[in-house]
Amino acid sequence: MKVSIHPDLKAIYPHVQLGCIFYSAAVEETNEELWQKIEGETCPRLMRLMETVNVTEVENIAFSRQAYKAFGKDPGRYRVSSEALYRRIKQGKGLYKINTVVDTNNLISLETGFSAGSYDLDSIAEHIELRVGRAGESYQGIGKESINIENLPVLCDAKGPFGSPTSDSTQAMITLDSQKIVTIIYCFTPEAQMAEILNKAAEQIKKYAGAYDLSSISI
Repeated sequence: MKVSIHPDLKAIYPHVQLGCIFYSAAVEETNEELWQKIEGETCPRLMRLMETVNVTEVENIAFSRQAYKAFGKDPGRYRVSSEALYRRIKQGKGLYKINTVVDTNNLISLETGFSAGSYDLDSIAEHIELRVGRAGESYQGIGKESINIENLPVLCDAKGPFGSPTSDSTQAMITLDSQKIVTIIYCFTPEAQMAEILNKAAEQIKKYAGAYDLSSISI
């Protein structure tokens, strides 16, 4: 599997990085230890943080919003998924329980402030590229109506766009039948230590999603 960032996107926002973790897993409905971590440690810590810091001022969310503005997308209307998760917590809404991979993906996003997406590799062609969404492009979001992805940074394969830091399409969504998976961390923060971020994320994926045969790359 090849992963790349289109030069035109790098020209607009040079600080973009992708952290990719490839692995196999038997996806399950839930992991109680994971939810003890989320509800007993991560969410309370973020609630305390957001008592004194605005969500948009959290460093990695702030840089993601800055990148969206550079691409020509309103970050207030099209929020990165990490910001949306933080806002749910601040509002006391809690998180949806989806499955062990998606829930671990959300833990990674909460603990880093970066948006992250997990994708079924059997539904993706051999080359993934991050580029800027083109005029008129859209896709069917997971649990949502059609999403306007023009000017969003989007992951694409030979069939077209399937994911973004805001919301993913149904094309490569993780289900209980998924076996080969990639989790991608979208980083827009200058000089972020991606190797360290990937190491911690990989440990969480192994612990809470039962991942094995892991490998990771940063782009």
